[in-house]
Amino acid sequence: MINFSILINYFDMFLEGFKITLFASFLALIGSFVLGAIIAIFRIAPFKPLNIVGAIYVEFIRNIPLLLIVFVFYMGFRFGGFQAGTLGLIVYTAAFIAEAIRAGIKSIAKGQMEAARSSGLNYLQAMWHVILPQAVKMVIPPLGNQTLNLVKNSSILGVVGGLDLMYYGDLINSQTFAAFSTYIFVGLFYLVLTIPLSFGVRYLEKRVSRSY
Repeated sequence: MINFSILINYFDMFLEGFKITLFASFLALIGSFVLGAIIAIFRIAPFKPLNIVGAIYVEFIRNIPLLLIVFVFYMGFRFGGFQAGTLGLIVYTAAFIAEAIRAGIKSIAKGQMEAARSSGLNYLQAMWHVILPQAVKMVIPPLGNQTLNLVKNSSILGVVGGLDLMYYGDLINSQTFAAFSTYIFVGLFYLVLTIPLSFGVRYLEKRVSRSY
């Protein structure tokens, strides 16, 4: 039986955790997108050492647990819980975003790059202003999925005291011993984030598909 008094009595704590989760997810999304775009460019750049660096990053990060990455920042570099969790999310999610963007770049006709270069742009300018905007549009579905995964993965902050929604859920549970009700409400707060985001991604997919 769900105890709704938990939500009423501890609403301020739930709300505080919700705000921190939202903020951490926003920062991690921006950071992982920028880093992922850079790694994607590394992977397809006409310079072998950059290709190797990009490939090593993607293969290494995608094949180790997110928790381990967060612990590296938390215990190795001695960052606070919020900083360690957010940086871990950026580093981890960027590897998956990089692969999605790389696939999008590969789908762009080579003539686009040649035309951009012939107009006077250097490689990086052509990639940033011409190729990447088109590639991102084409990979909105996988990028949307990674955004949803990032929001859900933000619960990792609770493990290192990141003051997020899961952290406050654990704190409320330790005070009330009402685990079932507490985590039901934690889940509902996550749904407040993920359901609108999911609908937003679908809307963007439809808009992009119509534009093409």
